[in-house]
Amino acid sequence: MTPGLSVSWKLPRGVSSPMPDGFDWLAFLFAVAVIELTPGPNMGWLAALTLREGKAPAFGAVAGIASGLSVQLIAAVTGITALIISMPSVHVGLHWAGVGFMLYLAWQAWSDTGSAALPAGVNERGFRRGLIANILNPKALAFYVLLINQFVQPGAAAPVWLQSLILGSIHLTVATLVHVAIVLLATQLGARLETWRTSQGARLTFAGLIIGIAVWLALTPPKA
Repeated sequence: MTPGLSVSWKLPRGVSSPMPDGFDWLAFLFAVAVIELTPGPNMGWLAALTLREGKAPAFGAVAGIASGLSVQLIAAVTGITALIISMPSVHVGLHWAGVGFMLYLAWQAWSDTGSAALPAGVNERGFRRGLIANILNPKALAFYVLLINQFVQPGAAAPVWLQSLILGSIHLTVATLVHVAIVLLATQLGARLETWRTSQGARLTFAGLIIGIAVWLALTPPKA
């Protein structure tokens, strides 16, 4: 995806979608994939948990993370709908907050050398820690509120809350698939996954990709 270049992917004829016609699926899926594949604390924790405790508690952690993200998604869907209905001008503020959020993620991706990847309680088995950590994770809520807002279209046939729910559910699905893949890769690759995750090349690549998303957001006129 190049800033200023929009590529729309339409569903086959006869297949209906609640999303607006011409919705830029490629841009949305690209942004979700980059953010979820960017090395971060969840990735490091899942890899370490798999190595130390095995696949069973690690998959429990994946379920906990997904449950925590679901709570965040529901909060964001209800919150963003209320904001848009009551304050249409909030689009502009959310737009630029989204740009800043992407730049923050880029910095985090670059600065993550693994020293902060294993928080206290890393050995705690699975579900509960994944659930609590992601319910309390402000970045997840920021993603649902800020980035998804860039793609929803008020005034379309589908209400804003439904568009947000669909896009958030897609993100949740992609995130869960990535987390499952991390557990499986950690089982096969062991410590090499962590070495790659914290390598300078991986950190530079993902930071650059996220900066590209931030530039694209900045060049896209904010909704008003």
